[in-house]
Amino acid sequence: MVKFSYLVCLITVLRIAQFGYGQQLPIGVFDSGTGGLTVLEAMLSLDAFNNKTGVQKPDGIPDFTGEYFHYLADQANMPYGNYASENKTLFLKEQILRCMSFLSTDTTYAERTKETFQFYSKLRAKMIVVACNTATAYALPEIKKSVGKGVPVVGVIDAGCKAALDYQQKQRGTVGVFATVGTVASDGYPKALERMATAAGITNLSIVSQGGYGLAESIDRDWSFLADQVNKVRAEYKGPSLSNEKYRIDTTLIKAYGFLRAANSLLCEYDQNGNCTEMQLNDPANYVRYHLVSLLEKMNREHYHAPLNTLILGCTHFPYMRDTISRVLLELYNFQVNGAYRYRKVLSENVCLIDPAVETAKEAYVTLRQSSTIQRRAFLARKESVTDAFFIAVPNLDLPEIETQPDGWFTYRYKYGRQEGSGKDFVRFVPFDTKNVALETYDRLKSALPHSYDRITKAGVFSPIH
Repeated sequence: MVKFSYLVCLITVLRIAQFGYGQQLPIGVFDSGTGGLTVLEAMLSLDAFNNKTGVQKPDGIPDFTGEYFHYLADQANMPYGNYASENKTLFLKEQILRCMSFLSTDTTYAERTKETFQFYSKLRAKMIVVACNTATAYALPEIKKSVGKGVPVVGVIDAGCKAALDYQQKQRGTVGVFATVGTVASDGYPKALERMATAAGITNLSIVSQGGYGLAESIDRDWSFLADQVNKVRAEYKGPSLSNEKYRIDTTLIKAYGFLRAANSLLCEYDQNGNCTEMQLNDPANYVRYHLVSLLEKMNREHYHAPLNTLILGCTHFPYMRDTISRVLLELYNFQVNGAYRYRKVLSENVCLIDPAVETAKEAYVTLRQSSTIQRRAFLARKESVTDAFFIAVPNLDLPEIETQPDGWFTYRYKYGRQEGSGKDFVRFVPFDTKNVALETYDRLKSALPHSYDRITKAGVFSPIH
């Protein structure tokens, strides 16, 4: 009897130890920039399940209670959306897999100490959520293979498609995919939508896509697409303009765009007669305006019969602009030319904006619950030594060849001129601080993503750099 009791006790201790180890491993969340924090926010605020039974029914307790996270933003290599247009998708995959190796292994990260770096150890992730749409579209199978079967991986695209199709079953119309150029080029969303629509018995699905060139970059203050302090056009600018052959601002649509002009939101170069000879966007809201008009103009040209009534925000950065997107769509619904509504044939008055983050959070919960490492909802107090961590990729200045622009990030030419197979470490993985993430970004996070901002603050992001 004593031996039996001892055996039961030993088994119980081993189970607790195994459970505790599993819990002490973080959940990895990955994106090309800070946009993936919208997915982390959805995970932190999710209450869609009963934590004891796993049944999809809220119980008043956040579903990821007791979990902690390692977030990684591959900021140095973003925007991912442009690698496809530069024929560098193989190089992109290589960099994504480097990031996966960082998250999924017990390795080190670098921390700035004045002008040098010291290295510290970090734990591997027990699950990875790929919050980046472009990474999901181009590399999800490779990611799953690289991290191994022991680390479940959740991607973001199917989750967004499911929510869009749920709305289409209630109200038929055209589904819009508003994503990065790379995600659109991959055809990932249309393929997933068609596959899932067929399975759901939905026929004749109408889909339109728009690559939001420069929008994610402007949100993350990429120098090539937005410069806070400038007040005149500049040669380094890469976004839509009067002279950009691929992304040209159409002067006949100036009233439709309705660009913001306050401060330096819109930059113009004038000739001696006061005519604007060059125009550059310098505000994320103006990028939204340019691309939504471009989307509706495409629908008019291609004679779409079903009006746009569903819009998937297929880039994790785009939900930051949700209110702006809603407001601009309503403006365009009411926009008239010579007394005629220009876009009402192709645009519904009410457009359902789909943020894939919530559906991704739900899928992550189900996946984690099914894995052997999930905390079985015991809500044990976390050890003081266990904390969240927020990492960002920055240029590795130890490589003498590296070219950087005034804001310290890679130049456009260098970023997209690199080749796969070099074996070089182009970046270092370091914690978020107030140098590698702009204060304006933290201000945006504080108001838009309060749970994530709280975790970032507690991780010591605002502590002085020693």
